[in-house]
Amino acid sequence: MIQRNQVDDEAIPNPVENDPSLLVAVVEDDVGVAATLADMLAGEGYRAHICRSAAALRDLLRNSKVDMILLDIMLPDGNGLTMAAQIRSTTAVPIIILTGKSSEVDRIVGLEIGADDYVVKPFSVREVAARIRAVLRRTNNAISTPREVKRGYNFSGWTLDIDLRRLYNPNGKDVPLTVNEFDLLQAIISSGGRILSRSQLLDITRLHGNDDVFDRTVDVLILRLRRKIETNPHLPQFIVTERGLGYRFNGAVERLGS
Repeated sequence: MIQRNQVDDEAIPNPVENDPSLLVAVVEDDVGVAATLADMLAGEGYRAHICRSAAALRDLLRNSKVDMILLDIMLPDGNGLTMAAQIRSTTAVPIIILTGKSSEVDRIVGLEIGADDYVVKPFSVREVAARIRAVLRRTNNAISTPREVKRGYNFSGWTLDIDLRRLYNPNGKDVPLTVNEFDLLQAIISSGGRILSRSQLLDITRLHGNDDVFDRTVDVLILRLRRKIETNPHLPQFIVTERGLGYRFNGAVERLGS
């Protein structure tokens, strides 16, 4: 579990600048769980706002358009089930309840008061991500599918469009990349699983005319990419570090077009 020294009620910045992605409220007073969920959401292309109390969630709902709520049952200033019932009485925002309890009664009550789904701790972030996508589809908030890609790469539901220089997540959401990020991702994906050193990656990106690459390290760019494509950037599945050698892409890649 990821630990942070301090996590107050705060917005976790989406690594995609100015991205009008969906806002998910993470209502959880456990610092580690909240941080893990926020990292997962960022990797999925969502914006996350951590609320450590019911009062903080009320403030967020008053001041922002929230697209989904991940709601813990046990809160320091109230009961999550009661909070869910209050929310459902005024809005149709999707709610997924999170709890450490495995009681069938709690699950039934949660669904009866209007929660859209229910996840029991401990849970995997993959499961939560899948449930979020399923709930959004059911509530007609699914994101549109990208146009047909003539040249590019598919990997685990993601699509990299070479012609438009666009990256689409498994939901079809356009995840904006900087020039250097796109070039670096394309270089790693197209390497066929080979290990590329930092020097090689610098050379490849320079071939695309990015003179400012020297102002940033490859490691920083890799970190930014992981925040955008990995479920957990701290435990990457796709862009793997080979200690002392460089980076390689892990996973099946389908080449699109010629």
